[in-house]
Amino acid sequence: MSIEQKINEDLKSALKAGQKETTLTYRTLLAQIKDERIKLRVKREMTEEDVLGVILNAAKKRKEAIDLYTKGNRNDLVEKENAELQLLEKYLPKQMSEEEIAKAIDQFVKQVNASSIQDLGKVMGLAMKELKGKADGQLVQKLVRARLTQD
Repeated sequence: MSIEQKINEDLKSALKAGQKETTLTYRTLLAQIKDERIKLRVKREMTEEDVLGVILNAAKKRKEAIDLYTKGNRNDLVEKENAELQLLEKYLPKQMSEEEIAKAIDQFVKQVNASSIQDLGKVMGLAMKELKGKADGQLVQKLVRARLTQD
């Protein structure tokens, strides 16, 4: 079963259970997937990776909103965004731990023969290509910067 089919099944379950917020989150996500499908229709068919990218983007927006609402002391909205984020995370691959990301970064640094912070772009390009969906980009960048400045 594809990710999109799972989301549709979960939407049906939420509708039957009368969960308004959950239903709204699923409908919004399905609309975003449909928009992406329309964009890609000209070029190619939509893949599972494209669907995953839409979900990652939606999750990233929720995380950013949580940060902003936390700074603004809007706990009611923080809770709402957290609930939506948890729904989205069900469809994302398991996130790597900080130690796993650090090990991968060490390999990428060796692979591109990086020696200073000037090589940040090379390492980040490879890291985000390999770790897409498995690790938070901000965390990866923080660890890459730390790794390149320690030498």
